[in-house]
Amino acid sequence: MGEFFDMSQDYNSTLNLTKTDFPMRGNLPKREPDTIEKWKDIKLYDMLMAKNEGKPSYILHDGPPYANGSIHLGTALNKILKDFIIKQKNMSGFKAPYVPGWDTHGLPIELKAIKSMKTTGVADGSISPIELRKHCHDFALQHVDNQMQQFKRLGTIGKYDRPYLTLRPEYEARQVEVFGKMSKYMYKDLKPVYWCPDCQTALAEAEIEYSNDPCYSIYVKFNVVDDNGIFANTGIDINNIYFVIWTTTTWTIPGNLAICLGPEYEYTLVKVGNEYYVMALKLVKATMESAKITDYEILSQYLFKGIDLEHIKTKHPLYDRLSPVIVGDHVTLESGTGCVHTAPGYGTEDFEVCKKYDDIGILVCVDANGKQTAEAGEFEGMDTDTANKAIAKKLEELNALLAVEKIVHQYPHCWRCHSPIIYRATEQWFCSVKGFKDEAIKCIESVKWIPSWGEDRIKGMVQDRSDWCISRQRTWGVPIPVIYCKDCQKPIITDETIKAISDLFRKEGSDAWWTREVSEFIPNTVKCECGCSEFTKEYDIMDVWFDSGVSHTAVLDEYEELSAPADLYLEGADQYRGWFQSSMLTSVVYRGIAPYKAVCTHGWVVDGQGMAMHKTLGNGIDPSEITDKYGADILRLWVASSDYHSDIRISNDILKQLSESYRKIRNTARFLLQNLSDFNPNTDTVPYEEYQEIDKWAIMKFDELIEKANVGYEDFDFHIVLSAIIKFCTVDMSNFYLDIVKDRLYCDGATSKSRRAVQSVMYTILSGLTRLFAPIISFTAEEVWGYINHADGDNTESVFLNDMPTVSGKTFSDEFKSKWELIAKIREDANKELEVKRTEKVIGKPLDANIIVHCSSDDLVKQYTELAETLKMVLIVSDVTIVKDVSVESVSYEVVKAQGEKCERCWSYSNTVGKNSIHPTLCSRCACVVESLNK
Repeated sequence: MGEFFDMSQDYNSTLNLTKTDFPMRGNLPKREPDTIEKWKDIKLYDMLMAKNEGKPSYILHDGPPYANGSIHLGTALNKILKDFIIKQKNMSGFKAPYVPGWDTHGLPIELKAIKSMKTTGVADGSISPIELRKHCHDFALQHVDNQMQQFKRLGTIGKYDRPYLTLRPEYEARQVEVFGKMSKYMYKDLKPVYWCPDCQTALAEAEIEYSNDPCYSIYVKFNVVDDNGIFANTGIDINNIYFVIWTTTTWTIPGNLAICLGPEYEYTLVKVGNEYYVMALKLVKATMESAKITDYEILSQYLFKGIDLEHIKTKHPLYDRLSPVIVGDHVTLESGTGCVHTAPGYGTEDFEVCKKYDDIGILVCVDANGKQTAEAGEFEGMDTDTANKAIAKKLEELNALLAVEKIVHQYPHCWRCHSPIIYRATEQWFCSVKGFKDEAIKCIESVKWIPSWGEDRIKGMVQDRSDWCISRQRTWGVPIPVIYCKDCQKPIITDETIKAISDLFRKEGSDAWWTREVSEFIPNTVKCECGCSEFTKEYDIMDVWFDSGVSHTAVLDEYEELSAPADLYLEGADQYRGWFQSSMLTSVVYRGIAPYKAVCTHGWVVDGQGMAMHKTLGNGIDPSEITDKYGADILRLWVASSDYHSDIRISNDILKQLSESYRKIRNTARFLLQNLSDFNPNTDTVPYEEYQEIDKWAIMKFDELIEKANVGYEDFDFHIVLSAIIKFCTVDMSNFYLDIVKDRLYCDGATSKSRRAVQSVMYTILSGLTRLFAPIISFTAEEVWGYINHADGDNTESVFLNDMPTVSGKTFSDEFKSKWELIAKIREDANKELEVKRTEKVIGKPLDANIIVHCSSDDLVKQYTELAETLKMVLIVSDVTIVKDVSVESVSYEVVKAQGEKCERCWSYSNTVGKNSIHPTLCSRCACVVESLNK
């Protein structure tokens, strides 16, 4: 027999054991920077824009981060989400330009610049405004460049060679134009505003954050000096009657000018010893408990409506002046005494209600540093903490302090320095939102809000807003473009002055406000109504929310490839009170429409336990830590895996889990690449009509993936896209199709139709899958794309220069779907039995087994007999036998040792092994394949 065959032949060499150079390990931290360099070298973003020229545009307008430090995980989350959308849109029939931007003005930059210069600032003359502005300018640009490199490291693409910056002259010029258009709603007035003593500037509501602060609330007695006869019938000496107020801000007592009651609430007299206290009937019990007074009597026979007590006069406990009783609808019975301490210099509601009374003015006893002024008398020079203690002590000495109670309450803080703020009446520039509030609400209702609750949130904020304080007492920003008559001090804002200032800023930038005299840029035709033609300048700067809020014109109208309104704004949920709102308010007046068609928001990044991340808590993670250890694609996977509309958790454990998910995707791609190394899609592709049924099933499952991913991408539900991709790679591919077709791939003839059909399916899936996950794991997609043997028509330079995959267009009947659902269920059930026998050492691999399918009825026997050959393939066993067995309930599976001899090449057991005299250790299929190799 030796003359017919070689007993030592190595049949392994006859198998189709193809190879790939695509690495098993991602080694992302090392490889990703090379990809970034490649994108830079080929100018990927420019190529993408050129490729999509003429297609419908999709404008995602970037909300500008502050250029004052390194990025954090929240910033990374935001930029990666935007990058998902930009890439997917550009691969889906749109031209989707992305112009990144930076907010380069404002207090954070000014404070850091002052600190770096070791100066105290402009106020004391230690540095000139122009010199400070130059340092701020350079500081901002330095951090723009720093953040830009960090964003690129995340795998984002965009117009980084010409981003928008709010400090650019053309941007500042547009900002002035918007102010001019809104000038009919602008006014200057003395009003209480949020004021940060540390930063020494007014703040907008969007610049306030609340946190729990412990404090002492006090109950103060104001002695009645003129009751207008109200208490005459009680027979009580008014010298013994006191209105009791309650406050948590003891330092504001020197500014008290009135006591406000609810006009319709019931008030009564409470007898404590020889004194009688006026307070709301419903709050007597709570007040007495706070004061720890148990021996008291409610004189319920004396009930008064708040309106009845109006105009009673009380004496201020600290000063020789009156505090009249007034009424206001803002008074509630939620806490206190129902008698509200009213200091119009320290609160908006107090200010507004006092305006209704001609005999009440305004008093501000605190300066810009938060210290008591001369008007506070003996408390002059004290900060709020010191004043709190001293005033309480003085009230106690004067027997005016009824009670002190330590409480914890929500108190506003400056979101920049995080210090407590105060309310303080100062002269500021305001925009009257109530003047166009109705139009703004209508525009809000025209926008698609994602999530939908966003509409009610921003609508409520706008409805509750009457004024927007737009002036800031700082140096680094765009000056309020107002000039004043030198004689009568009247502010002058006309089309002529606005154009002159805008033209000046467009040419020289806003520094010109400090370097040019008014006469150098305001036309000599401009005159005040009083006839004066000499002017001074307003040196307050604009709120940075006004800066960024005008980007809908300063950016979208300045860049040729952009247009307004934008299709989408995407930012954190805090921007309902910030950028979303300032953009809406300015756009409504400037254009008459909303600045965006849709708004999408994300939540905050928190640690693995759901706690806010702070450096001081030691639970913060820097984005660079993740990219250096895991790679940016793992960070991008984290973003895609999150339901980002709520808070998003991150920890090293979460990142390790995501690394496992990443490996599943990478391993699937590698397996496909490995088995396509000898496949040329231009010459080797098999028509769909010649596919085996399981190949058609794979195409059906890939179509389902494409459809699900498309919906996820369109709805910005990236976690749906990612979970569908991972399920497809693990369940449909690795655990099913790719496992089953290994025999055809390795053992059938290399160029056989059956093997080429599998490769045709695999190529379709690999090419499409790579494009499908490209927006999410961009570095890996680009790497895979570089290893694919491409079909004609593919752009090989970058995966992003190709379109998203589309469904095959093939139809799959319900009968076909049901059949393969049954087959998948059979595989699941049979595998359980195979595992039992493997554990019992009856078999090793499934090919060591035959499966006998016991069917309880003739119909089932017929059904399973028709599936027998398919089941043999799907179960990866050597044979499947169908028998009728009425003892079983429906169907059961029996695993027995395979009959016949084991084929040395494919390892299946077959009765045909030994039939070929040249290859007696091979089954008939393998013998034919090997013989064909020798021809």
